[in-house]
Amino acid sequence: MNIVVLCGGLSTERNVSLVTGNNVAKALRENGHNVIMLDVFMGHGDCEQTLDASIFNQTEDFNMEIPVLNGIAPDLDAIRASRADQSKCFFGPNVIQICRLADVVFMALHGSNGEDGRIQATFDLFGIPYTGSDYISSAISMNKDTTKTYLAAAGVPIPGGIRVDKNQADLAEQLATIKYPCVVKPVCGGSSIGVSIVEKQEDLQAALDEAFSWEDTIVIEDYVGGREFSVGVIEGRALPIIEIAPVKGFYDYKNKYAAGSAVETCPAEIPADKTKEMQHYAELAAKAIGLDTYARIDFLMNPAGEINCLEVNTLPGMTPTSLLPQEAAVEGVNYNELCDKLIQISLEKRGC
Repeated sequence: MNIVVLCGGLSTERNVSLVTGNNVAKALRENGHNVIMLDVFMGHGDCEQTLDASIFNQTEDFNMEIPVLNGIAPDLDAIRASRADQSKCFFGPNVIQICRLADVVFMALHGSNGEDGRIQATFDLFGIPYTGSDYISSAISMNKDTTKTYLAAAGVPIPGGIRVDKNQADLAEQLATIKYPCVVKPVCGGSSIGVSIVEKQEDLQAALDEAFSWEDTIVIEDYVGGREFSVGVIEGRALPIIEIAPVKGFYDYKNKYAAGSAVETCPAEIPADKTKEMQHYAELAAKAIGLDTYARIDFLMNPAGEINCLEVNTLPGMTPTSLLPQEAAVEGVNYNELCDKLIQISLEKRGC
């Protein structure tokens, strides 16, 4: 097949997306496909051109410089300034045209303008097949506050908490209701960027400043101590559970992507009844939000064995340290096979 691996973009997870895209493109080429790795924001060339399917015969990617994941978020202002055409259009030159020439677009995007459903909706209007969830379920999952509403209605346990807007009139009154310790996070952020664990009231303002530097809306949740887990779900079925134990601190941006920063155990070493319960909640969460292709659901389990769902990821990372490939490998599905499988099930769901 002729496949576009779409990555990059302008989210705080841009660098993670580029690494995911590079890994996926390599795997799909090894599987015999013709692959173009394309940065959705930078595009191809300085202006729109007339292209045809022969573009998939090239051997090099467009404008690709793969970063090292070092725990530092990208400088998005510098990325914007580096685009040649300086258009206000989010899509770089020729992106839509090239995607329309493909048999399928592998969505290797993470964060806003990738996991929030807007690109999926655009592709639906253009008739472009793509991997992963549709635009509605993507939009729901991207917003942590909205996600919690759906999960709670479906009976999936979640931490208590509140949504806070930067300029709301009763901000002080809202903050007075907070219990400590708590977790402060941007409502639509990913990879734990902007997330803080706050132990006492005097540390709250610094956490608010950090979260509000990324977004104007945040969520403040009750802190749930315990062990952290993740469960991949493919076509409604939960994969083996993986436990993530950071060597130091919590599972933040650095610990997610820097090699050796976390110990990951799959299958997780927990009692059989807890395995069954957590996998049930993962499948229930995916069904509640309409994630019928693939996703990854994150959980915490406290010392009493109580499980809480933290968030839903509609386009799980596919970097060397990512969790979904590790879970699939336990079931005998290697990385290259997983990439082809995700394409196959996505096309089937969309009747392609």
